[in-house]
Amino acid sequence: MTTSPPGSVAFDGMYTQLIEADDQQHCKTDVEVSQVRLTPRLSGPGPYRLATICLATLCAILLISIIAVAAQDKSKPQGGGEVASETQKQMQDVNVTALTAANIALLQEKKQQKKQIDELLVKLATLMATKAPEVIKPIVCPVEWHLFNNSCYLISRLFRDWAESQSYCQSQGAHLAIIHSAEEQTFLWDLLPRGHWNAFWFGITDEHTEDQWKWVDGTPLVGGFWEVGEPNNHIDEDCGYMIKTRVLERVAIRSWYDAPCHMDLPYICEKEMGAGVSTAIPH
Repeated sequence: MTTSPPGSVAFDGMYTQLIEADDQQHCKTDVEVSQVRLTPRLSGPGPYRLATICLATLCAILLISIIAVAAQDKSKPQGGGEVASETQKQMQDVNVTALTAANIALLQEKKQQKKQIDELLVKLATLMATKAPEVIKPIVCPVEWHLFNNSCYLISRLFRDWAESQSYCQSQGAHLAIIHSAEEQTFLWDLLPRGHWNAFWFGITDEHTEDQWKWVDGTPLVGGFWEVGEPNNHIDEDCGYMIKTRVLERVAIRSWYDAPCHMDLPYICEKEMGAGVSTAIPH
């Protein structure tokens, strides 16, 4: 076998054939690969393409439905809304009418009240112009007189019969004490000194009619603070007195007795001072 040296014509031809054979082989491979890759595309629509078509169809159907519903709502008559609006308007009119009536009534009542106030002010001004204001003065009792409510009381140390005692009290602008309440009786009894039989005249008598006791102002006695068994008219006893002894069991509300009016006893005078501010003076 003859070996051709490199660079010879025979060697060059052989090399060229090999290169051409290799290029043909590459081209054949590329064609086969391309055929393999294109085969799925030429086999028909795939699953993704089918899904896309379905979705587009559904969107179209939904859009058509929305358009149809909107058109139907727009063409529907508005009668219900008009009725509701009319009812609301009527209710507002009723409320306005009621508020107006209430406002008118309040204005009339205010006007009437103002008229009454004006009339009262006119009466008050008339009274103030025609009558001088009364000055309330405090009650001041004379020396040795004791204040209770609106009266001053004198516990006398002198002895006189009942009639003389009344005359002396009258000379002082007073009278023998008239006692109307347990509080007044207790107040006077507490002022009396204790003793064996300390007795004091006060302003009650039945000298005109037996057992019909009356006060010195002519008013009849109601109730009273008699001791048990009194009055008994034991020896023509027509005048009343009260006692305060050393016996501590004796109490103010059972301390009245009757006795002959000619007996000499100390007495209790009462001077009525009228309305005012009570002011006791210490003795």
